Amino acid sequence: MIGTRGAPARYGGFESAVEEIGARLAGRGHEVVVYCRNEGQTLTEHRGMRLVNLPAVRERHVETLSHAALSTAHSIVRARPDVAFMFNAANAPYLRPLRLAGIPVAVNLDGFESLRAKWSGAGARYFRWAERVSVRQASAVIADSTVMRDHVLRAFGREAEYIAYGAEVIHPGVERLATLDLAPDTYHLVVARFEPENQVREIVAGYVRSAAQLPLVVVGSAPYAQDYSDSVRRAAQGDARVQFVGAVWDQHLLDELYGGARSYVHGHTVGGTNPSLLRAMGAGAPVVAHDNLFNREVAGPSATFFADSHSLGDLLLADEADPSAARLRGEIGRGRVAEHYRWDDVAADYERVAMRLRARRARS
Repeated sequence: MIGTRGAPARYGGFESAVEEIGARLAGRGHEVVVYCRNEGQTLTEHRGMRLVNLPAVRERHVETLSHAALSTAHSIVRARPDVAFMFNAANAPYLRPLRLAGIPVAVNLDGFESLRAKWSGAGARYFRWAERVSVRQASAVIADSTVMRDHVLRAFGREAEYIAYGAEVIHPGVERLATLDLAPDTYHLVVARFEPENQVREIVAGYVRSAAQLPLVVVGSAPYAQDYSDSVRRAAQGDARVQFVGAVWDQHLLDELYGGARSYVHGHTVGGTNPSLLRAMGAGAPVVAHDNLFNREVAGPSATFFADSHSLGDLLLADEADPSAARLRGEIGRGRVAEHYRWDDVAADYERVAMRLRARRARS
């Protein structure tokens, strides 16, 4: 598995997917190698997976590519896998070397990366090129949402494998909320990397304009975007109802935050099946989501949807006025995760793709 920060998962959706899928494949008897770029990591085995930690150039525009280059070389020369899974279309330049080495490779495209504000200009052009090359050169293409699957077919005429992310159905408890001076069912929650396409600034601004009584707890940071982070804080206008707590890496505490929220506000706009949204739903959080095809596909009737910052306030006030209705939405969301987004099913689908590619390789 190439193209992420690897395991143990500490950063984002791709890392969680790699850990959960890889561990289950290892449990099914497969040898799983995960390439990692975690500085200082000495761990070489985790949940049955073999970890290979390699360096990267620590600069936003080349970090992923530099690490994927080393991972690809190691895979070709040392690991020699039957099948490779490449995550992120940005790593398109390494598909051909893997295939020339006789290693079939399935690529997970993620969402519409070219639309992210951090990749404007040349970055956006590169991602449009990389998406096209990935679809044409990969042995198989994986889309984590039906929206992305349909886009691939419409834009490139190729069928992609629809394999969503997964999540756990959990009842995390509330014991640790007191460490943040919070109590269950008494706050609204945002969990997001501070990037424009995640609508954090718009959510904060919409909340400040509202008459909401419960505080808005904002979890997240901006490792490469201080200007945007500053604009998010300016949007709060010093309102004491807005509580910035920074990044939370303690997964159990984060799960309690999801499970204890009166509403979880999800502003992501350009990804596919979003792991934070699934995690919140699995914890029973009532979802208030930005109105787009990705979020409607995942959350369905378990969410209410806002079009802009002006419409957000009314939805938060509705959840404050009728907590029983909010809790019912949370249970509907938890049921959707149990039915449609199980990690066991996701891993089985990845295994099916791998076995098909291995069999095709054996016949060629």
